[in-house]
Amino acid sequence: MPIVYLSPSLQEFNPFINGGTEEEYMNLIADAMEPYLAASGITVIRNSPEMTLGEVIAASNNSGADFHLAIHSNASPESIAGQRQGPVIYYYSGSPMGKRMAEIIAENFKSIYPVPARIQTLPTVTLRELRRTRTPSALVEVAYHDNWEDADWIKENIMPIARELSRSLTEYFGIPFVEPPVF
Repeated sequence: MPIVYLSPSLQEFNPFINGGTEEEYMNLIADAMEPYLAASGITVIRNSPEMTLGEVIAASNNSGADFHLAIHSNASPESIAGQRQGPVIYYYSGSPMGKRMAEIIAENFKSIYPVPARIQTLPTVTLRELRRTRTPSALVEVAYHDNWEDADWIKENIMPIARELSRSLTEYFGIPFVEPPVF
């Protein structure tokens, strides 16, 4: 049974342009992912909002996880605030498995994001959560929380985002995606 470490944003100070915070909405996405992952046979280990990034990295490294997935929303630089749009999926540039997962997520997001051409995958060596975790990893910037259209899209699509991230993990692990039972 694969194990994934889910790491929704700890950034309670990053406000959405339309109310709420990055931490709040990324945790809602992670909450919504858990039933999909459980139904598909993936064990979830997860951070908590009280943790520091250093604690998250240490917990992930000690968890026995097979993949580390960080879930964030993005913001443009102050000089162009609100002008950028689209999901950006980062992977550590030295990780072929991280790159593979980033590409899977980008492909699956095309079915739900309104402008698929704006979806990007980018290598990085600077993001500590990718650089310092021992297991393959990806960091998903779901969309821009400082852009009205993207912020509304995130809030209106918690379940589809969670479903596609979960489906991406099953594809990465090569296991069937199973819809959770409805009660």
